[in-house]
Amino acid sequence: MRRAWVEAEALGVDCLFNWDHFFPLNGDPGGKHFEALTVLGAMAEVTERVELGSLVICNAYRNPEYLADAHRTIDLISGGRAILGIGAGWFQKDFDEYGYDFGTVGTRITALEQALPRIESRMGKLNPPPLRDPIPILIGGGGVKRTLKLVARHANIWHAFGSPDVFRQKSAILDEHCAAEGRDPATIERSWGAGGGEWDALREAGVTHFILGVSGSDSGYDLGPLRELVEWRDAL
Repeated sequence: MRRAWVEAEALGVDCLFNWDHFFPLNGDPGGKHFEALTVLGAMAEVTERVELGSLVICNAYRNPEYLADAHRTIDLISGGRAILGIGAGWFQKDFDEYGYDFGTVGTRITALEQALPRIESRMGKLNPPPLRDPIPILIGGGGVKRTLKLVARHANIWHAFGSPDVFRQKSAILDEHCAAEGRDPATIERSWGAGGGEWDALREAGVTHFILGVSGSDSGYDLGPLRELVEWRDAL
């Protein structure tokens, strides 16, 4: 994993993200896996330039004040490169195996709604403060009624995935929520899960931050698709 992070940075990527799960989402369900925040600390130590975060932290797994403190610490370790990515959570096995209440989509969104002001408040009380103040907040999710409203209210970056048409539809709804909140929609970066073949269409639709998932094994990581994405970016 360390070799992959260092090689990705050398390729010229802007950001590196891990995810916040306790088990693999594909392949062997009991396969090798590591906890997100401690891995972010390792990523911060072995890289020098890229921004770092989780795509995304599950709000239910940790106290909001603790999340703020942990990301402040990662920001200091990294020299001011942390991003606080967060979402409501969805993978029931994580909840069940680790003893968290899965609840409903509604209760998980409500918990996220309550947590975000607490995170922002705690960030303002920490000593020493983060180097990047404020640390950018990335909210992951595409729910048009509640999640995108939280994005308009709290986020610097919005992340979701789907086709270019899905992006256009949801991005327009986010603009409406921004208007209701008195927020300039241009202040929210639009991040999107992007496989090969749709980069041009997504860029034309308004995506500014492209996320490419890379899976690995004991034998290493195939960064070929990532290299292609960086080459596409640099040719623009």
